[in-house]
Amino acid sequence: MLWYAIQSYTGKEEQLAEMIRRVVPERYYGECFVPYFERLRCWRQQNQVHILRLFPGYLFISTDNIEAVFQCLKMVPAMSKILTAGTFEFTPLYDSEAEFLEGILDADHIVRLTYAATDGKGRVTYLSGPLEKCGGRIHDYKFRDRYAQVRLTIAGQEKTVRMGIILNDDVRREMAYGKVEAHIPTPEKYALGNTGTEPLALCPHGNGKLAVMLQPGDRVAVISGAFEGIVTVIHEVRNSMVSIVVHMFDREMPVELSVGEVRKLEAGG
Repeated sequence: MLWYAIQSYTGKEEQLAEMIRRVVPERYYGECFVPYFERLRCWRQQNQVHILRLFPGYLFISTDNIEAVFQCLKMVPAMSKILTAGTFEFTPLYDSEAEFLEGILDADHIVRLTYAATDGKGRVTYLSGPLEKCGGRIHDYKFRDRYAQVRLTIAGQEKTVRMGIILNDDVRREMAYGKVEAHIPTPEKYALGNTGTEPLALCPHGNGKLAVMLQPGDRVAVISGAFEGIVTVIHEVRNSMVSIVVHMFDREMPVELSVGEVRKLEAGG
């Protein structure tokens, strides 16, 4: 099925989607939905997850018979005038655009939070979640506001959207739902989805692929930097840093390294 973008009044997207679902027989289309994204905000000392519209003023429909959908809507008096005036358009998406959206949206058509590990200097060392699939589309990170700016195209038009991120410290705190624009049931407390997040740092290899989770007591080898070649044990894991002890100047010295500078050794390794 082809995907089409439908422009609507901002704030009226769900009403239009519901009208289409009610009026158009299911045999004429696959899905009709409004995409959303999660964003983390702190309000009165509490972390809240807001679910907001990803593309304000737009909804999407998948169909192989756009003419049938058009004719069904034309039978509704409230829609007939709009359709006849030509102010209501179904704009087809390119295959690459549709594939990208399918890749970042979950079953509820929401872009979930992406876990982001940093090196403490503003550089992202690891991503787990929808932003993994954005690659060069990521324009900027706003760590304080917990989102990334992503440039993409919809129906050939370039747009900049926000996608939410969650940092290691956020995982440790209880989170609740805040503003929810999507029409989905929300439990009392927010539970992280399958983002691979843990209140521990994650160690990526040099090729950017996920290696293993690191935790205190793990035996590791230092693979880069001034202490390359040293084999030691992790004493503490904090954000994207690990604390180890090395023998220097006839005594044990604590040293803090990026998770990318160490490799976990297997038992007996």
